[in-house]
Parts: sequence; C-alpha cells; structure tokens
Amino acid sequence: MTISIGNDHAGPDYKKAIVEQLEAKGITVHNYGTDTPDSVDYPDFVHPVAKDVNDGKVDFGILICGTANGVAMTANKYQNVRAGVCWINEITELARQHNNANILCIPARFTSIPQALKMVDTFLNTEFEGGRHERRVNKIPLGC
Repeated sequence: MTISIGNDHAGPDYKKAIVEQLEAKGITVHNYGTDTPDSVDYPDFVHPVAKDVNDGKVDFGILICGTANGVAMTANKYQNVRAGVCWINEITELARQHNNANILCIPARFTSIPQALKMVDTFLNTEFEGGRHERRVNKIPLGC
C-alpha cells in the first residue's frame, strides 16, 4: 500500500506520528507536508497529494490542517478525489463505508494525536459498502 500525506503548519506533529505508524506497518509514504510550525499555504501541500490520488499513483491520501476544511475544499476540486473531513472515528468509518472517501482530512486543532492515529487505522481498514452508496458516489463528479 502507498499513501500520500500533506499538512500545513498545524500538523507537523500529527504527520510525524502518522508516518511513523504507517511505515511501521510497511506502508510506503510520500510526504509532501511541512515539518515546521512556520506559517505556510495549505494548497501547496494539498495539490501533490490530491494529484497522486486523482491519478491513481497511491491508494489513499491523508491531509492535515487546523480545521481540515481548507485541505478538503482544495482536494475535492480533483475529479477522482473524495476527501472527507473526519474528527471522530465513527465519521471516519462512515466516510469510507458510505462515501468511498479516498483522502482522510484531519483537523489538528480539534483532535488529539491518538485520535488521529486511530482514525488512520479505521480509514485504511474499512471497506466501501457499495450498493445504494455506489449509485450516490457515482453522482458526485461534475458532468454526471
């Protein structure tokens, strides 16, 4: 499995913990995020992750910023991206089961690192249910 990860200045500590967890499981990680708390523009870190997911170069993406809204809005501009803002484990599970989310967006200012690590595990280990949800997901891209 291969995952792309990106973050702004709100998420270096989260990213570090997540990357360590993923690499310990043998998952390859493409790291596009900043490593410092110095202010940066989140789209600069979102676009490479969203492009990797959109183009099928990775299995999933993870994005981290203060509220996760900005990274999700940016990522969802890509045709094949379904980026979900998740702040508790149950929402993470439903984002995969019902929405076939392929990018997990974590709000660093509203979750703890242990919560984020659990959400990453849930995201990667939850399957899309398909069925009635597949019909709805297929209606998401423009032009349908």
